[in-house]
Amino acid sequence: MKINGTWYRPIWPDEDDPGLVRVIDQRRLPHEFAVLDIRDVDTAIFAIKDMVVRGAPLIGATGAWAMVLALRACPGGDQDAWLGREAARIAAARPTAVNLAWAVDRVAAAVRGAEDPEERISLARQLALEIADNEAECCRMIGVHGLPLVRDIHKKTNKTVNILTHCNAGWLACVDYGTATAPVYAAHDAGVPVHVWVDETRPLNQGARLTAFELAAHGVPHTVVTDNAGGHLMQHGMVDMVIVGTDRTTRTGDVANKVGTYLKALAARDNSVPFYVALPSSTIDWNMEDGVREIPIETRDPDEVRFVQGLFDGALVKVLVPPEKSQALNVAFDVTPARLVTGLVTERGVCGAGEKEILGLFPERA
Repeated sequence: MKINGTWYRPIWPDEDDPGLVRVIDQRRLPHEFAVLDIRDVDTAIFAIKDMVVRGAPLIGATGAWAMVLALRACPGGDQDAWLGREAARIAAARPTAVNLAWAVDRVAAAVRGAEDPEERISLARQLALEIADNEAECCRMIGVHGLPLVRDIHKKTNKTVNILTHCNAGWLACVDYGTATAPVYAAHDAGVPVHVWVDETRPLNQGARLTAFELAAHGVPHTVVTDNAGGHLMQHGMVDMVIVGTDRTTRTGDVANKVGTYLKALAARDNSVPFYVALPSSTIDWNMEDGVREIPIETRDPDEVRFVQGLFDGALVKVLVPPEKSQALNVAFDVTPARLVTGLVTERGVCGAGEKEILGLFPERA
């Protein structure tokens, strides 16, 4: 996507320095555009944990580049043992998104048979580039397959299609295009009139900060709403469809997304509003069947709930909201059962949220 006329991805290797990977610091957006330089595994882990980078596909891509940096730092001796320890540290940086361990495991497997250190670095670097490019292409195809869903609503109503989303599942989270936003961008670019209701997405306001930032940059009409306004909008016929992303999806169609997604799905079901989940297949955990019971749910620093960040007099500031001694719970994700999901939008097409339907698109996983 273009920011101030310059095309960016949220992560990219430096062209002149093979030991440098650069990422957009998403903590500073939308009021400040900053880039973080990553030269070692510790900085990569910090970037993942502290949400400098976030979103399942981008976390995976960052994990792959962290593996490249790990190989560059290998002190010699048993290279596989060294890489195994570093891989475990990287994969543990955030627990819910399956893409992180998926990407780390892919790089580890790709270099395992090579003995020459430079060859291992080269193989890992090539795979990291491929993972990022493939995630971007998958998201582009999600837009291709999601466009008819939006267009069909417009044909039936002959009105602007109002889409509600939650959190940020855009290009910032997904290397390019986004998952939930890919059909939005595709529809907008195809001339289908769309308007997006953007949930604030407390506590870190990824919707109000990041999704709104993206949509504004792309020229997509949108309105920021409080997290709890979704049900009201649906009751009054102001939402035509819901599209969200997911950080981990079971083979049976349960989806883990930013906390609050489950409530949107319940409201959508009660008001007969279609509820779609957009995801690349890298986000499917083929070993899990019961999302509520099996998906690990990350609990983060309570201060993310207690404080809010915003712009004041030209500077980014944090403000304490509750009483100073009040405790806070910061559960980062919830799980929406497959029974509440109208359909999954993937790089191979749209399917129902069930094991049989998912395997119909990905028969090699049967």
